[in-house]
Amino acid sequence: MTSADDRPIRSGASEPEAPLADLQAFAVELRRMNGEINRMTHGFAAHQQLHPTDVSALAAILDAPSPLTPGALREHLGLTSGAVTACLDRLERAGHVRRARESTDRRVVHVYYEASARTAARDYFMPLAEATARARARFSETELTTVLRFLAAMNEELGEVPSARR
Repeated sequence: MTSADDRPIRSGASEPEAPLADLQAFAVELRRMNGEINRMTHGFAAHQQLHPTDVSALAAILDAPSPLTPGALREHLGLTSGAVTACLDRLERAGHVRRARESTDRRVVHVYYEASARTAARDYFMPLAEATARARARFSETELTTVLRFLAAMNEELGEVPSARR
């Protein structure tokens, strides 16, 4: 298997002047990836007749290690409580989530991702999964471990950026 350094960068621009490890090169590639993911996210939102923020909420609910409360979702998305309520209302009407009161404290509500929504997302995002598999096949396990560590570190660092600067 060849390493990632042996392959040309596929972009609309010519070969970068700076080495790949250059901060500017990282910024360009991260922005490009973010743009492509946003393009797909907006497409899914339109396909499901949702707002792109609704799709961000779905991702947060899906990726959470335990059921989220509307308050935790509000904090994660940086929205007002009214905006989160409207978002959850839309998602619930569309059959993507359900809200449940499971505690003896009836004020506590948890949000769950519905199985039918997983199927819709899986079907729509299959090209993304296939593209990810093709890209992964171009790297060794050692390289993928490094890439995964980098992405986790980036997310950790970005999570520490104050909200006012986001």
